[in-house]
Amino acid sequence: MDSRTSRDLVPASQSFQLPVANLRSVFQTHDVERKLAKLPERDHENLRTTYERMLERGPDRFQVKPSGVPEMASLYAQLPNFTEVLDDVRRHVALAQDSRDGLEVTPMLLLGAPGIGKTHFAKKLADLLGTGMSLVPMSSMTAGWLLSGASSQWKGAKPGKVFEALVEGQYANPVIVIDEIDKAGADAQYDPLGALYSLLEHDTAHAFVDEFAEVPIDASQVIWITTANDARGIPEPILNRMNVFEIEAPSHEAARQIARQLYVGIRSDHDWGRLLAEEPSSDVLDHLATLAPRDMRRALMTGFGNARLAHRDEVRVDDLPRAAAGRSRIGFMQ
Repeated sequence: MDSRTSRDLVPASQSFQLPVANLRSVFQTHDVERKLAKLPERDHENLRTTYERMLERGPDRFQVKPSGVPEMASLYAQLPNFTEVLDDVRRHVALAQDSRDGLEVTPMLLLGAPGIGKTHFAKKLADLLGTGMSLVPMSSMTAGWLLSGASSQWKGAKPGKVFEALVEGQYANPVIVIDEIDKAGADAQYDPLGALYSLLEHDTAHAFVDEFAEVPIDASQVIWITTANDARGIPEPILNRMNVFEIEAPSHEAARQIARQLYVGIRSDHDWGRLLAEEPSSDVLDHLATLAPRDMRRALMTGFGNARLAHRDEVRVDDLPRAAAGRSRIGFMQ
């Protein structure tokens, strides 16, 4: 299925405008007041500060959704290998239109090789939906409290990432990215993914309890994106809670399209861009297409800089880093 056909799955609306925002309470004030009243006068200063901060900020957060089914042609062009995922997002957005319902997106797993653009996609999705994004890298995190917080009885304990995103953030429905979920370490005592069993279920996420604050938090509106290189390291019950999308490396033509979008985007985002050609040459696009999408931006920045050092407005292939030997589409050398 090509991207043009897939975009027609949901009728196109006018171009994307400001998001619609309602207020949603992410906790109950009386729960916090009751916990605060029971704290001993001594010790527990971090916990006391947390409760006072919650009361000061109040429980209401913005619950946002696009004001219509957004025109996503530019995203399909920038992310041609994410067509299936973008189609799924459009379906969910369409369901939330013309109703009082919030935007509910089934948790997703983006499965693919490193550098293919999975985290970049998550950022673009957060921008599209008008909500914030929190990144939780699992590759070097082994503590079970990363998502769910650690008991206040432990020295140095603090709330988890879900609590931080909802209580300290602005949104009731942020995008939370669990990056490299297949790399999550675990030992006999703690399971870093344990909290996900309830968080990924819409019904149980309504009353998620962070182990530090011990106050129910409404995490039911969180938009969950997980990324992985290999699904074999992910427990089956967690896999069963998500839509799994296998993200392939872009074809050569699609990679050239990504490279052109990056060139035009970087150039337009900087004042120095006016000193450089509006479009890259065909041979530059062919060279960039040999790199992973993650590496294209760094290669282009190097190319732009070398072109300016040579007092040229055109980026040439010689201005770009060489692809690392044996690592085509993975990395490059200066």
